[in-house]
Amino acid sequence: MPANSSWNWLLLKYKILLMKIKLSILIAFTTLSITAQKIVRYDLYVRDTIINYSGKEKRAIAVNGQIPMPTLTFTEGDIAEIYVHNELKETTSLHWHGLFLPNKEDGVPNLTQMPIQPGTTHKYTFPIIQNGTHWYHSHSGLQEQIGMYGMFIMNKKEDDLTFRKGIDDLPTIPVILSEWTDLKPENVHRMLHNASDWFAIKKGSTQSYSEAIKQGHFKTKLGNEWKRMNAMDVSDVYYEKFLINGKNESQLAQFKGGDKVRLRIANGGASSYFWLTYAGGKITVVASDGNDVEPVEVDRLLIAVSETYDVIVTIPADNTSYEFLATPEDRTKSTSLYIGNGIKQLIAPLPKLKYFEGMKMMNGMMKMNGDLDDMGMSMSLNQMDMNVVMYPEITGEADNKSKEQTPKAESHQGHSNHNKYDANALANITTLNYAMLKATEKTTLPKDAPVKELRFELTGNMNRYVWSMDNRVISETDKILIKKGENVRITLYNGSMMRHPMHLHGHDFRIINGQGDYAPLKNVMDIMPMETNVIEFNANVEGDWFFHCHILYHMMAGMGRIFTYENQEPNPLIPNPKLAQRKLYADDRAFHIMAENDFATNGNDGMAMIQNTRWSLGAEWRLGYNDMHGYEAEFHLGRYIGKMQWLMPFIGFDWRYRKMNGEIEKNIFGQENTKDKRAVLSAGVNYTLPMLVIAQAEVFQDGNVRLQLMREDIPVSKRLRMGFMVNTDTEYMLEARYILKRNLSLRTHYDSDMGFGVGLNLNY
Repeated sequence: MPANSSWNWLLLKYKILLMKIKLSILIAFTTLSITAQKIVRYDLYVRDTIINYSGKEKRAIAVNGQIPMPTLTFTEGDIAEIYVHNELKETTSLHWHGLFLPNKEDGVPNLTQMPIQPGTTHKYTFPIIQNGTHWYHSHSGLQEQIGMYGMFIMNKKEDDLTFRKGIDDLPTIPVILSEWTDLKPENVHRMLHNASDWFAIKKGSTQSYSEAIKQGHFKTKLGNEWKRMNAMDVSDVYYEKFLINGKNESQLAQFKGGDKVRLRIANGGASSYFWLTYAGGKITVVASDGNDVEPVEVDRLLIAVSETYDVIVTIPADNTSYEFLATPEDRTKSTSLYIGNGIKQLIAPLPKLKYFEGMKMMNGMMKMNGDLDDMGMSMSLNQMDMNVVMYPEITGEADNKSKEQTPKAESHQGHSNHNKYDANALANITTLNYAMLKATEKTTLPKDAPVKELRFELTGNMNRYVWSMDNRVISETDKILIKKGENVRITLYNGSMMRHPMHLHGHDFRIINGQGDYAPLKNVMDIMPMETNVIEFNANVEGDWFFHCHILYHMMAGMGRIFTYENQEPNPLIPNPKLAQRKLYADDRAFHIMAENDFATNGNDGMAMIQNTRWSLGAEWRLGYNDMHGYEAEFHLGRYIGKMQWLMPFIGFDWRYRKMNGEIEKNIFGQENTKDKRAVLSAGVNYTLPMLVIAQAEVFQDGNVRLQLMREDIPVSKRLRMGFMVNTDTEYMLEARYILKRNLSLRTHYDSDMGFGVGLNLNY
């Protein structure tokens, strides 16, 4: 080939190559331009503030000067950049509830990041790869209870193929439900662990003996305590106010008759479930936990803690504003949103619960060992509510025994034993349950993926407020290893007496509810007592992911697990994993203090106790006003054993001084000891008997044995409590205590050593 031909050939190849490079650059540039993502930035300033919801000024946490926190709005395809400026004197964090994101952005302190230190700024950044109604909140301590919660809305793209006319084009209103307590949340948590009945007094749900007699349920009350159960409740905490978007009552006056409104509702409460009802008629549910569902009409629905629902309501007429009512499950108070402009159209408030009916039901379900007896029923998907007997609108008013049943109830009578707990079978109103939810598209998991099967029992102890899974709290377990790509199927059985909204971080799961390929996707599943539910998800995002009960005080008590992926890369935001783990486990290992002291005419006696999930260190003392009465102190260090924790072995120390001139005392076994001075070690055991009586057997280092029976909290009336103690040292005590305030009681007692006394009892 001539030289010039070779040159021309090379030149041609060069030109072709240059054209290819130019074309590649052009295609890349065009693609980049088309797919360029919009960065949406928010700056969140976290500051202490003072609020007044109940007539008292109290500390709260505001973000950008507001409670709830600002609503963050994005469109699918955006990039979120959120700068959190911590101006508190304590650490904080933010968790993006229900979002798909890189694990290090999930916002769980000491698990996915270190806490945001005071005076520092932390940047969260992640792509928005989904749409729907979600929310965000602090995952640090109990900050969520005092203001750190807000809406997180992700809109569909304009060209989204799942866009639904008549639904996705409606005007939308973010609605976040919450509650407020004047107490510090740390004090609330402590009181729950110490079995204080102050919240029940405030709510009118004490279920005392006098109240039981008045309502014809004396036998029910005896049966309840025979099975070692305290008074029941459907909610743990008394709240001063319930709020919609930070207000107890507000109005949407921009809507008129015939308008349809889409409410994007999130339950941002720390521990309250809410009944949702509407004065304008039916409620149409169109999405749950950010995922579209086929529209379903209901008369009411119960939204669990941390759940979200999108609902559509219609304004029937002009010049009227229709009440959208949110009522906590314990029905103590409510909060209202009025939709429309004009005269307020109210909806009938929900009647008070029939607690003794619920107690009667509970007696039949509870075995003597504390386990639930499912009575051969297969309960799931919120279709049957064991608390339905407490709802007067379902079963009739408590004081009207002759009230006729509804036609629906009559038609279902005798069909099935299950129907006695099925609200939809018993009443002429339709209540949402999970079986009604159907996804708008197939949600099936990869069929060729390996399957990991897990089963957990939700366990709890109301008496000591210990909440766990398989009777183990988070700090007592290892992380659960899962492999990327496998399908994880979890069976959950609720063996406790409370409902639990179980939340999985970073993933949606399918609820197996009979809808086949169209099983709904959620990230929160409310599971009622005695229910068994199955969920499944594909493990597709590496990291450490929290799975926990979203009732704040249950989570802090230890009800949860951590999923972690095998062979994953270390998280760069956790430089010292062992230290972070110790701090993470500190929540359910924390000790709670209780103390009381009686300032009486015959002496001074009291007790103090510090305890956590398993351990208890207690002290009792008695101080007389003369040498004959002297003083005495006992110390016990024990560990609770078993799921119900009725058994506590302990070691102790007994020390006393009295001036009795060498008088010798004998116990009923003929064993002797001096009344003057005594300092001895001991070992023993406490056991909770039926009727909530504490039996104590103790052996001292000198060989003496003491057997004792004691109970301190017999509920005679709403505020009157009685107690007794008797032991084999021939000591006994009788007391009566009238509760004046949360930390103050009037007490009278007779003590075999100290005589009769009257005084004030201070407690903490």
